[in-house]
Amino acid sequence: MSKTESKGTGAGDGALEIKDTRTGSTYSVPIMPPATEGDTAIRAMDLRPIKVEAGEFGLMTYDPAFMNTASCKSAITFIDGDKGILRYRGYPIEQLAEKASFLEVAWLLRNGELPTQAQYDDWTHQITFHTYVHENIKTFLSGFRYDAHPMSMLTSTVAALSSFYPNAKNIQDPEERHISIVRLLAKLPTLAAFCFRHVKGLPIIYPDNDLSYVENFLSMVARMSEPKYESNPVFTKALEVLFILHADHEQNCSTNAVRAVGSSHVDPFSAVAAGIAALYGPLHGGANEAVLHMIKEIGDVKNVAGFIEGVKGGKGNRLMGFGHRVYKSYDPRARIVKKLADDVFKVVGVDKDLEIALELERIALSDDYFVSRKLYPNVDFYTGLIYRSMAFPTDFFTVLFAVARTAGWLAQWEEMLNDKEQKIARPRQIYTGYGERAYSTSLDYSVATARKDAVRK
Repeated sequence: MSKTESKGTGAGDGALEIKDTRTGSTYSVPIMPPATEGDTAIRAMDLRPIKVEAGEFGLMTYDPAFMNTASCKSAITFIDGDKGILRYRGYPIEQLAEKASFLEVAWLLRNGELPTQAQYDDWTHQITFHTYVHENIKTFLSGFRYDAHPMSMLTSTVAALSSFYPNAKNIQDPEERHISIVRLLAKLPTLAAFCFRHVKGLPIIYPDNDLSYVENFLSMVARMSEPKYESNPVFTKALEVLFILHADHEQNCSTNAVRAVGSSHVDPFSAVAAGIAALYGPLHGGANEAVLHMIKEIGDVKNVAGFIEGVKGGKGNRLMGFGHRVYKSYDPRARIVKKLADDVFKVVGVDKDLEIALELERIALSDDYFVSRKLYPNVDFYTGLIYRSMAFPTDFFTVLFAVARTAGWLAQWEEMLNDKEQKIARPRQIYTGYGERAYSTSLDYSVATARKDAVRK
């Protein structure tokens, strides 16, 4: 960046002219060429030369929660929140949800292209081969209380995997990266199912590698004494589609956590564990869990109208599962999941809680208060209802989210490692504390020392 009055010559070759009224100086900040979908930006470091005195640090941007800051370049997922668009590697989410399998999407996210038949068969074989975990993991899980939250257990067990695979820290070795990615995709469903069985006090069910990825997971969760588990095809399809919808979602909180922790060049098991910890929060992965808590609070369909009025009147009622930080129109995933929900409800029926949810949906889609604010039902609203209908405990919903999102986390992690512009994440701050001051204290350390001496004697 330079002090100049020159203008850019056109799109992708323009500049932002900044006049610093403190000094009268004018600066020309290059505008980066538009990306594939037209996103433009300036480099934050190009603001550093703007200063009053030569010895100053220079101008920074202040952007709490990254509301308007791009932390990376990525070719994986595209979102247009205003238009309700979500694409993985250019493919519309609607097409992938209808036609693809979760493992095909996991390959796509990592490699950028759909697999050939030979690639898909080999990919599926590798993941199936690595579904088992070390027996010591069972001992590790037995240390948790019977009522431990499964997300706490999952975070810990995924982090513990790094101790079983010390070579995973060789992240610059493509072969080591590959086997770690395969292991994480293969073992996350196993660990999640083990957590489920521990909380339920049920014996561990080992993987059945004759089953598909989703069917195997359902088998480890639900199998009892039957010699061969057969899943309900409606449930299998629903979970497959939900895994695809949750596989990636651009630079969200947990993905940012995986990238930030991964930027220290830690092993991928530890980086993914950080993502799971971030996902645990009720503002992120725990949102679908919060939907069910809200429905329980409402209690009866006759109370929905009063609850809605409380939301509109600002009386402390929170409408969970509506609206989205990114989408300012209908969440494209919610349209897909609504149809899934209808299919599942045909199998399990509609009970009191589902009646409450459907009434909430009806009012929110017809009431101008919510429509004008674009508070449409999001994916969390419907996924919670589906998981509940499939008899998953409420505190297990986010675990299901984590199993799916691992595919995106790993693709984002590897992309970050291969990005030559990336360094260890280290945000700046604006210091608001005291200036320099002299130390003084009224504490008498001799009293504490005398007490310690008395105890020793």
